Amino acid sequence: MLFSGVPFLFYFLPIVLLLYFVVPKKLKNTVLLLSSLVFYGWGEPKFLIFMLISIIQGYVFGLLIEKYNGMKRSKVFLVASVFISLGILGYYKYADFFIENFNALTGASIPLLRIALPIGISFYTFQIISYVIDVYRKDVAAQRNIINLGAYIAMFPQLIAGPIVRYSDIAKQLENRTHTLEKTALGVRRFVVGLSKKILIANVLGEVVSVFKESDDKSVLFYWVYAIAYLLHVYFDFSGYSDMAIGLGKIFGFDLCENFNYPYISSSISEFWRRWHISLGSWFRDYLYFPMGGNRVSKPRFFLNIFVVWIATGFWHGAEWTFICWGLYFAVLLILEKTLLLKTLNKTHVLKHIYVLFFVTISFVLFDSASVKDAIVSVGAMFGAGDYPLISAETIYYLKSIAVLLVVSCIGATPLPSKVFSKISGNKIGEKVLVVFEPAVIIMLLAVCTAFLIDGSFNPFLYFRF
Repeated sequence: MLFSGVPFLFYFLPIVLLLYFVVPKKLKNTVLLLSSLVFYGWGEPKFLIFMLISIIQGYVFGLLIEKYNGMKRSKVFLVASVFISLGILGYYKYADFFIENFNALTGASIPLLRIALPIGISFYTFQIISYVIDVYRKDVAAQRNIINLGAYIAMFPQLIAGPIVRYSDIAKQLENRTHTLEKTALGVRRFVVGLSKKILIANVLGEVVSVFKESDDKSVLFYWVYAIAYLLHVYFDFSGYSDMAIGLGKIFGFDLCENFNYPYISSSISEFWRRWHISLGSWFRDYLYFPMGGNRVSKPRFFLNIFVVWIATGFWHGAEWTFICWGLYFAVLLILEKTLLLKTLNKTHVLKHIYVLFFVTISFVLFDSASVKDAIVSVGAMFGAGDYPLISAETIYYLKSIAVLLVVSCIGATPLPSKVFSKISGNKIGEKVLVVFEPAVIIMLLAVCTAFLIDGSFNPFLYFRF
């Protein structure tokens, strides 16, 4: 079930909200857990068994880890829990990748398993792992109520595509959270803004990307139009979904972590990754990079740590060599930046932003490619390699068609709209105007998005495959 779908918006969500706010406080987490299981099992009920196994093992091992903390047994239980979590993830997400590559290397013909990937498994697996590790580190107490832990792991607002919520961040909220009209209004606004980013911007840019891939009239300029459209599509698609998740969280009384902070205004690759998919970056930092020693080690070990983290980051995104190469690409960039480039770039103002946008754009061409070979062809074509004209009639047609959208998207990917909104709301006249117009704009955006959905427009979600 998609947030950006009619069944969710007009059937599932209203029913869940009604039940949630009608039941007494002690039953709210039960409603949240049961509705989350319905949400998760909507398309493939059989995957519910793995969700339930994950919840139960996290609950049991969390209690055992805490009970025997300080003893060797505690570490055994931690390893067992992490092994089960990664084992389920590895089997469903990576088994065919390893079989395929083993066959290629050895000439064997082991048949592929062709296993369907449970939606959101990468996200909730990381949440369970962070929970048991935090219990082992004594950063949090083990949750003794399986309903509360299940509600944390399966919570539908962030289940499918994050943000990856730490148990430590919402442990108190699971026990005691406030529901106010103001918080609900903020949640509705955030949700509708995210929905609009997804439906009105990301989906349209996604159609441009699809048109490019099917075109027989490619040109050098068309490759660049595709690359920029995909760059913006990924941002508005994923950040829009994160906005919807955070907005829904507020409606249910939770304050979920931010996941994006205008990454395309970054002045370095390091800064970009502090602003992009923040919850994933911080997870790898705290549960992989720091335990390996971080940057408090010798230089060769420091470089190794970066490579390990970024191979893992790439592999987390998918069982393809393109994702592994994508991770290695950023590892090399970050090492070059930390050792050679940063001092030079800091002397400039505009150039460092161009540098980030250029290399991030290239990275997403690799990210979107079906194979490493296709990525090399595409990047080469962007710089004139191959038998492609500089420009074509089809390129001009689509460039004219999406010119306004590209401009709006570029502005929307910066803090400018937020700053304008804050400035208007910061004075008495502007505040009075917003009281009248903001609800009207929210209703209008929801109506327009609904019209797009009913029309059956292009409505995929990129991160479903992770």
